[in-house]
Amino acid sequence: MSRMRSARKAEPDILIVDDTPANLQVLSGLLKERGYKVRPAPSGKLALQAARNTPPDLVLLDVKMPDMDGFEVCRQLKADARLREIPVIFISALSDTLDKIQAFGAGGVDYVTKPFQIEEVEARVRTHLRLHWLQQKQEAQNVHLEELVRARTAQLAESNARLAVLDKTKSDFLRLISHELRTPLSGVLGLADLAFRECGDQPTATKLREMFQQSRRRIITLLEDALLLTEIELTAEAAVLETCPLTTILQLSLDQAAPLAHARDVRLPPAPGDLPRVHGRTNLLGRALQSLLETAIKFSCEGQVLRLTTTAADGTVQLILEATGRSIPPELIPAFFDVLAVRDSITPGGDLGLAPAVAERIVSSFGGSLTVKNLDAPGIRLGITLKTTETEAS
Repeated sequence: MSRMRSARKAEPDILIVDDTPANLQVLSGLLKERGYKVRPAPSGKLALQAARNTPPDLVLLDVKMPDMDGFEVCRQLKADARLREIPVIFISALSDTLDKIQAFGAGGVDYVTKPFQIEEVEARVRTHLRLHWLQQKQEAQNVHLEELVRARTAQLAESNARLAVLDKTKSDFLRLISHELRTPLSGVLGLADLAFRECGDQPTATKLREMFQQSRRRIITLLEDALLLTEIELTAEAAVLETCPLTTILQLSLDQAAPLAHARDVRLPPAPGDLPRVHGRTNLLGRALQSLLETAIKFSCEGQVLRLTTTAADGTVQLILEATGRSIPPELIPAFFDVLAVRDSITPGGDLGLAPAVAERIVSSFGGSLTVKNLDAPGIRLGITLKTTETEAS
């Protein structure tokens, strides 16, 4: 393309092939007067040799020549990888339709019959030079785009490799804290239980015992969530989906979240009685809904009531859970469901642990989704979308 651009800025190089010297002289002179660089060739063999030595920008080719006619010259040009893209315009006294068809079949781009008008020849030369330049420019752009795609693909492959390493590290870490810490932690917790028994019912010991039990529950929950999170990520693709009764699952989740709600003086809503059946696994969906309910409880102030609304449409059911009292710091919302994204305590109940991440992994593994946003008044809204089984049944 660079050679073609320079030619367009100076003199386009045209190879004229004709076995009649007078025709060569006339056509060469007329095109030179119009600013073209012209190379005459009196035979097909010489024309091929000249083209191979220095490829032209365009070829004007006579048909009737001894030894090698124009059709064969054109076919040999098109058989050469370096020359096949050069436009070839036939100029011939033959005006039969079959001759024109043969010319185009050999690879020509145009056909001018003799006697010709130089204005017509120049117009066609100019048109095909322009088309050839545009084609080369497009090809160069395609090559550039392919290079960009290859570079971008390599970058994505490298990024994916890094993400795979990070993901494996995260999974290994979760597996470590959920498996390897259980034995030493059991010993620590057991010794603490023995120590509190020795203290009896002293007021100070009673208060410390309550703090210890609370911390114990949080540690065990974190370990169980870490183990569950690891299992979900390792077995999500092989999981067999069930048809789950959402009303029953939601009621069990409300019952399991009731102790925390009672401790925080937060009232839970009743479970709707007409929810559709959904895709998933009953035990995991129950765990996800319990985690989300407990998360909402932690964002509620004392005396508040959690609000639960449901809608079903287009093969999905959506549960909207609203808690009034406390909001999420805006900068934490985009990563709210990431593993340990919310590291600091943003509610009086302490950090959220892995509960939001566990719930998100469970719901997404069943084709659903979770959303979270702050309410205009202090509070949060959790959106839970699950796929129903009604679509398949119908």
